[in-house]
Amino acid sequence: MFGDELINFEHGRPFNLIGTFREKDKVLVRVFIPEATDVSIEVSGSRKLSYEKGNQLFEALFDDIPETEHYRVYYTGKDKREHSEIYPYSFKPEISPDDIYLFKEGQLKYAYRTFGAHVENRDGISGVRFIVWAPNAKAVSVVGDFNSWDYRRYPMENVNDSGIWEIFIPDLKHNAFYKYAIKFQNGQVEMKSDPFSFYMEKRPRTASIVTDLNYDWTDSGWIQTRNNHQSKKSPISIYEIHLGSWKRPWDNRDFMNIRDFGNDLINYVKDLGFTHIEMMPIMEHPLDESWGYQVVNYYAPTSRYGTPEDYMWFINECHKNNIGVILDWVPAHFPEDEYGLYNFDGTHLYDHADPRLGKHPDWGTRIFNLARYEVRNYVLSNAVYWIDVFHADGIRIDAVSSMLYLDYSRKEGEWIPNIYGGRENLDSISFFRELNSFLHSTYPYVITIAEESTAWPGVTNSLEAGGLGFDFKWNMGWMHDTLEYFSLDPIYRKYHQNLITFTIWYAFSESFILPLSHDEVVHMKGSLFTKMPGDEWQKMANLRCLYAFMFLSPGKKLVFMGSEWGQHEEWNVKEGLRWEQASYFYNARLIRFFRDALTLYTSNNLSISDQDPSGFEWLDFSDYNQSVFSFIRKTGKEGFILAVFNLTPVPRMNYRIGVPRDGFYKEILNSDSEIYGGSNMGNFGGVHTDTVMSHGRNNSINLTLPPLSCVVFRFNSDEDER
Repeated sequence: MFGDELINFEHGRPFNLIGTFREKDKVLVRVFIPEATDVSIEVSGSRKLSYEKGNQLFEALFDDIPETEHYRVYYTGKDKREHSEIYPYSFKPEISPDDIYLFKEGQLKYAYRTFGAHVENRDGISGVRFIVWAPNAKAVSVVGDFNSWDYRRYPMENVNDSGIWEIFIPDLKHNAFYKYAIKFQNGQVEMKSDPFSFYMEKRPRTASIVTDLNYDWTDSGWIQTRNNHQSKKSPISIYEIHLGSWKRPWDNRDFMNIRDFGNDLINYVKDLGFTHIEMMPIMEHPLDESWGYQVVNYYAPTSRYGTPEDYMWFINECHKNNIGVILDWVPAHFPEDEYGLYNFDGTHLYDHADPRLGKHPDWGTRIFNLARYEVRNYVLSNAVYWIDVFHADGIRIDAVSSMLYLDYSRKEGEWIPNIYGGRENLDSISFFRELNSFLHSTYPYVITIAEESTAWPGVTNSLEAGGLGFDFKWNMGWMHDTLEYFSLDPIYRKYHQNLITFTIWYAFSESFILPLSHDEVVHMKGSLFTKMPGDEWQKMANLRCLYAFMFLSPGKKLVFMGSEWGQHEEWNVKEGLRWEQASYFYNARLIRFFRDALTLYTSNNLSISDQDPSGFEWLDFSDYNQSVFSFIRKTGKEGFILAVFNLTPVPRMNYRIGVPRDGFYKEILNSDSEIYGGSNMGNFGGVHTDTVMSHGRNNSINLTLPPLSCVVFRFNSDEDER
């Protein structure tokens, strides 16, 4: 029967059946309105009662209809009331052939400007244009409150059988709830959220929401000078935060809007001296316990903490306060939630069908098929989106190692070699190179950071040199070795001083960030405070030394929230930080030390040699019996600072160290100072050199090394002595 495919929701080209059709000297208008009666159609003020052709298809003849004329339909619904609407099928699809071609070639870098739900004006009529990719679907429609979630009402057009579906629905506005109803080849109909949804209902609800992405940005000053804040010679110190547990609501809500605590966060970070905030994934995710690392809706900031505009406000305020914003981003995998990307059109559209390529063995998630141009385009465009639309200053890419190796966490027989028989994932390699090339050429001084935990060569090397092109890489080796060393009882440290010294041998092989991240304070690992040996005094002294070692070592810095004051408990995503502890005696003094040590890093030009081996020099690392080591960091052509660590609770009196120049060495930081909760031993503000040879040098200084301490000196010539 005529129209069977429409009424059965199986027609991919509804414009072949409904809309306007020329019949000799007349124009036939045909509409499809399930469960309607008494349908009439109005064109140019002329309203005609239509007759039913069958299968809820109604039509009427008119003398003529101008091309820009859009007709209105009146009908009685099943509620026995009259309804009217400007009929969507009086608007032809408008996606350009160029956009279709570029998307299929993987080159539509700003795909979110085409796909998704966009409010726009057509011929003076406001509405929403919906475009989605579902090449294997029998039929696709838009459903929502506006059509009682009836998937028969607004079937979309498979434009030129491209697998890209479009419809324009007039009179829809921002904040409309919607999904795509997709009919699979097996006849099953699934309701899916929009892969390009810009805003989502708060979990556990899963509808997409039409939203406005415009914002009145006032951060042009920051953007224009971003090179001063994010070059490899800039002092970069990152405060890693989980928005939902930095502070919890004072009432019964699960979460606070980011506007409720955003200014407090900015002022706090600014006071400590951090240059950047890194937010753990803010892309929409269903499970709080995933911390955001199992993303379902890649283009939607989670509604837990506000609207897209709220996030834009926060980033804008950060920039106004000279704080950069880095977003965690997860292109490695996505979960199998039925309303998301998985099985989107009844097939493995976004992931690999073969579990040896498409199923992540550790997390039970799906792996993007980056060999498919459209999928590659979707993922790459998402990175561009957060920088272009939300003004993010950088992205930190999670689980890069899992993307680079085909055999990652897999046993023999559970993975497929590449075309050359190797374990390298060639699709991921080319994706990272393309991503970094496009971002760096289009958004200068936006940074990309790899969480890469192996010794993959050239992660931060330039593309021209055969590298992956990242700006920075997390130094996971430094983190593991350093925390292992500081977790040891001091009596055993003399046997493991290599954990401290070894990291320097590869410190300049990549452009590193030294991370003390959330991963180190969860899953029964304990907090940094509980990792330290000894009583409370010793734990705090060890923490001060740990932070001093981080801030003085080559590389950019990252610290997870709460660690700066030594929170006693490990991080719990369901709880807020224990802010009351920050005012405890030792914790308050630790945070003061943290602030001063961070200021030492940012204000002494240490960062200019973060990636330069000539900027670091060991003075002595051989005194492992006393767990003492010392080194120099260059601060310019002639300047340097000297750091000496005593990592036992035994004070070292009259400890002599050879130094490169004679003069006065001013003590600029002493972790054992009483203002930091220490025993207040030290060197009375500084020491003069003696003409006594030590460590192969003609000049040396005689020091008092407090217990479990770091003392730092800046060289001054005699005439500059204060």
